Amino acid sequence: MSVVKQIAILGSTGSIGKNAIQVIDALGPEYGVFALTAHTNVRLLADQARQYRPRFVAVTDSDRAHELGELLADQDVEILAGPDALTTIAELDEVDVVLAAVVGAAGLPAILAAGRKGKRLAIANKEPLVIAGELLTREVEKNGGVILPVDSEHSAVFQAMQSGTRDEVKRIILTGSGGPFRQATAEDLREVTLDQALSHPTWNMGPKITVDSATLMNKAFEVIEARWLFDMPVEKVEVLIHPESIVHSLVEFVDGSTIAQLGEPDMCLPIQYALTYPARVAGITRELRLEDTGRLTFAKPDFRTFRALPLAYEVARTGGTAPVVFNAANEAAVEEFLAGRIAFVNIIEFVEHCLDKHSIKTELSLEELLDVDSWARREVTELACSV
Repeated sequence: MSVVKQIAILGSTGSIGKNAIQVIDALGPEYGVFALTAHTNVRLLADQARQYRPRFVAVTDSDRAHELGELLADQDVEILAGPDALTTIAELDEVDVVLAAVVGAAGLPAILAAGRKGKRLAIANKEPLVIAGELLTREVEKNGGVILPVDSEHSAVFQAMQSGTRDEVKRIILTGSGGPFRQATAEDLREVTLDQALSHPTWNMGPKITVDSATLMNKAFEVIEARWLFDMPVEKVEVLIHPESIVHSLVEFVDGSTIAQLGEPDMCLPIQYALTYPARVAGITRELRLEDTGRLTFAKPDFRTFRALPLAYEVARTGGTAPVVFNAANEAAVEEFLAGRIAFVNIIEFVEHCLDKHSIKTELSLEELLDVDSWARREVTELACSV
């Protein structure tokens, strides 16, 4: 009898979490849903719990705990509440894989806790490696765990790197659709509306990630992520705009070979590979038919228009608390934009302001990183009030 691989999904009601549940369901009885969490969407969380019968569910917004309890009153499931619930679940001995799909920095303590327990970490959100890449990778290595990327670009790089060793890599090429404004000028961006920023041409994602795609901040974060995931200097990480979103990333080796991973723009494959690695099994990913794909195009991004990208290289080289400020200021500014309080172009302006104002610190604990995170968010809130 095979042993069931037990999975905890942090953020099961978001787009990645919902896809992950479908993937696990399709993989069959060798994979089980042990724990599910949400921030506020307790109705969907309760529906998921009824269907997949996890041992634990958690809602990080304590004010929604009573409602969740009423929705699951007739179910045999343990309910946890509050921000610390994510860490409790991540540390459970029964959990083999922690799939982290919590937007923003909220999931960082739980992800670090899972790393210290030597778990397999399937990371979908960019923030943990951006904010605490050095700390997280050190803890995972020290405790015998492993980090497997779930986002399509880094999963593609990870798969391509199976063709050689790290020392044989000449460069990593991250691809991106370019978002809705890939052909825009800096002047065009001054007129961008919220609806336009939320209209992604390829991917169906949550609002925060969609806005990050529009500013190319998502690619900026991926540059920093790649530095830690693959232990690669940022000088070896490049970005290409690829509107068709078929080639998810490439790795060029020193002998001139370039290995690419191709597939339909579908998150199910990177999710599944992170769960089944090193095995490949049949799943629910849509099949790629190159004869129907047509032309594939690539172009260099415009660093003058999309300033998040050159900022990312600067932040990665600086290190210390610079990535913390970079992420937190962006997250807070995107929230202000989504609320209609600032303009689209203010997002990067606020990020630059916080980086310029911050005094970089190095060798920090998690608590100190979170203090810097809070400072950057407060700074953005004050800036938004003055616009």
